[in-house]
Amino acid sequence: MTKYVVCLFVFCNFLCPKSQLSVCVYVQAGSDGESIGNCPFSQRLFMILWLKGVVFNVTTVDLTRKPADLHNLAPGTHPPFLTFQGEVLTDVNKIEEYLEAELAPPKYPKLAARNRESNTAGNDIFAKFSAYVKNTRADKHKALEKSLDKALSQLDEYLISPLPSEDHSGHESNRKFLDGDELTLADCNLLPKLHVVKVVAKKYRNYNIPSEYRGVLRYLSNAHSRDEFSNTCPADAEIELAYKDVAKRLGK
Repeated sequence: MTKYVVCLFVFCNFLCPKSQLSVCVYVQAGSDGESIGNCPFSQRLFMILWLKGVVFNVTTVDLTRKPADLHNLAPGTHPPFLTFQGEVLTDVNKIEEYLEAELAPPKYPKLAARNRESNTAGNDIFAKFSAYVKNTRADKHKALEKSLDKALSQLDEYLISPLPSEDHSGHESNRKFLDGDELTLADCNLLPKLHVVKVVAKKYRNYNIPSEYRGVLRYLSNAHSRDEFSNTCPADAEIELAYKDVAKRLGK
């Protein structure tokens, strides 16, 4: 295992110098055995901790070596997981709930979305994408691509539709993210997956998110303008490599 404090996360210390928590995130290593590999669930945790203003250590784990100290720390568990004040937490959804409860106002910001629908918007995109890139049958290709388009279209519709708190005078919503102009837990869940969809579909299927999905494209652009997202993304090459054997070649 390689243990280090990623320099980009040190920025959080200036945002929240009062934080004295002991937090370490264990993530799968990249192709070189040391850098951060492709994992949208790991990026989800990174974003949550960054948005909370918490300084944390990152330990990359080379699973090809199966280090003994990892087994001793969390037997039978694969990254990502984290230790929080010495307690080992292994389920990503439960970790999110735990962090939201433990790192609460007034010391830490609340990140839960105000609108329940924001938590489920786009939740079927990754499944549609997975079926699309794993497919090897040319006769099913168009149908699966159409299914992915439909899922993205539904997300687009949500993003351009005004929230209850917004102006409903016939104008499209111009909010930056799912639940408003600030990142929430809903974005921490969806954005890393959506980024994988964009990178992998382009690489292995020459698929671009349709230009008419203005809301989705604006959403991704807004995300890349935020350090919490852009600086926690794995390299595109790592994402592409992770899908090298997953994205099957279409038959004739």
